Amino acid sequence: MKTIAITGVLGYSGRYVAAEAQRRGWRVVGLTNSAGRLPNPEGYELRPMPWSTGEDVLAGVDVLVNTYWVRFSYAGAGHAAFSHAEAVKNTLAMFAAAQRAGVSRVVHTSITQPDAASELPYFRGKAELEAALVATGMPHSILRPAILFGDTPAESILINNMAWSLRHLPAVATFGTGKYRMQPIHVQDFAELAMDEADAEAPHRIINAVGAETYSFRDMWKLLARAMGTWRPVLPVPAELGYQATKVLGALTGDVMLTRDEIAGLSQDRLAVPGPTVGTRRLSDWVQQHAAELGRHYASELARRG
Repeated sequence: MKTIAITGVLGYSGRYVAAEAQRRGWRVVGLTNSAGRLPNPEGYELRPMPWSTGEDVLAGVDVLVNTYWVRFSYAGAGHAAFSHAEAVKNTLAMFAAAQRAGVSRVVHTSITQPDAASELPYFRGKAELEAALVATGMPHSILRPAILFGDTPAESILINNMAWSLRHLPAVATFGTGKYRMQPIHVQDFAELAMDEADAEAPHRIINAVGAETYSFRDMWKLLARAMGTWRPVLPVPAELGYQATKVLGALTGDVMLTRDEIAGLSQDRLAVPGPTVGTRRLSDWVQQHAAELGRHYASELARRG
C-alpha cells in the first residue's frame, strides 16, 4: 500500500482529497497544525507541518499533495496573523522536506494565471512556488484551480456570500463592468484530479483545474438570483467604492469579505483560462440543488481558519 501525505487534511480541499485517496486504497497521512482543534472523524494519522517541527514528517511518504495556502494576508485582531510571504516561505520548506525524504511525486495546488511579474502577491507567490517546484527536479503535477465549491454552501465561501448579499442587501454590485470571468470547479472534481495525478507517470504536468462552466461576475449574480427567486439591482461601481462597501460588510460580519487584491485579480480576468476544462459537476446544477439554503448564513473565512 502506497502512502500519501496531504496538507490540510482536516480542512477543506485536503479533506476531499484524503477521502478520495482512501477510496483508492492509499494510506493517508495528514499534515496539519490543527490537530486537537479540528475534528478528525476518519482517524487519519496526523503529523505536524514540515516547517513547524524538526521531525522528518515525510519519512515513508510516496506522494505529497499540497493544498496549503492563504487566501489573503491578515494581521487583524482576534485571529493569528498570516501572510502570502509566510505561505511562500513555508511551502518552500515543505518542498525541501519532500526532497530530503525522497518523496517520489508532488501534486501542488497553484492558481489560474500565476504571474511572477504581477503586483498581486497571491499570483506572484504562486508563480514563485511553481518555479521552485520545477527547480527541485522532483516529478510533479501542478494543478491550477480558480474557485472551489463544495458539497455545502458553507464550504463555498465566495458563492455562498454572494447569495447572502442577495438575501440581505437592497442592491448588489460589480466592480466595473463585471465582464471578468470565473470557472468554479467542484472540490470533488478537484480531489479526483489530484488523485489521478498522484498516480501519473508523466514527470512534469501542469493542468488548468477549472470547472465545466464559465460565468462572468455579472452573470454569477443572475444565476444565483434566478435560482433563489431573489431579484436585486446589479450596479456597476468603481473598484475602490466596491472595496469600501465590502470592508463595511466585513466589519459587520467580523470577517474579510474581499480584499483590494482579490478585486484586482477579478478585474484582471485572472480566474478563467482558455482551453479544455476538467470539472464535470456543473455549478448551475449545484446552485439549483442548494437554492433554498444558499446565503441563509454568512460563511466566514476567518472563522474557518480558527
